[in-house]
Amino acid sequence: MEIESYTLSPFQSNCIVIKDSGEAIVIDPGEPSPEVVNTLKGFKVPMIFNTHCHADHSGGNAAMMAATGAPLVIHEDDLPLLHALEQQGMMFGVHVAPSPEPDRFVREGDTVKVGTVEMKVLHAPGHAPGHVVLVGDGFVIAGDVLFNGSIGRTDLPGGNHQQLLDSIKTKLLPLPDDTVVYCGHGPSTTIGQERRHNPFLVGL
Repeated sequence: MEIESYTLSPFQSNCIVIKDSGEAIVIDPGEPSPEVVNTLKGFKVPMIFNTHCHADHSGGNAAMMAATGAPLVIHEDDLPLLHALEQQGMMFGVHVAPSPEPDRFVREGDTVKVGTVEMKVLHAPGHAPGHVVLVGDGFVIAGDVLFNGSIGRTDLPGGNHQQLLDSIKTKLLPLPDDTVVYCGHGPSTTIGQERRHNPFLVGL
């Protein structure tokens, strides 16, 4: 298994590509990226996956789907955000292409597979209503729930600070300390590092 991270968009969001056994999935394409498309050559792409549908994580959906022919997978609670990608971009003065409709929805407890790698879907709202994280063997794709030394913002439409803290407490902190956290922005970290040093998690 390989996990690759590409920093995209004016918002410096991380697009994650997971490869295994001739397959690759693309998680959170924030903008059209020839570099990401190029790394997929020779791989079957079973899905484009959005942890949540803020424009900096979904703005490249249309281009990535056109390049790969892969279906789009999101959580249904973020469908209103997906439909508002252009408006989200206008809020920040950035052009964002509209996304195609999702091909299917995931929910808590579902499994996402790429090659022989299986990841469990956990619903972790707070930053966005339909935010999900993907938990694999020794790693978690955390999107904008948990960062290295910080947590996701909750001042955008659909955000809820207490809900975000509850998601971190119940979905991420029970994971082993050595679990690698691939964040939606910034460098990766571990659950143990954040448990011990993240100032936003004191008392959780």
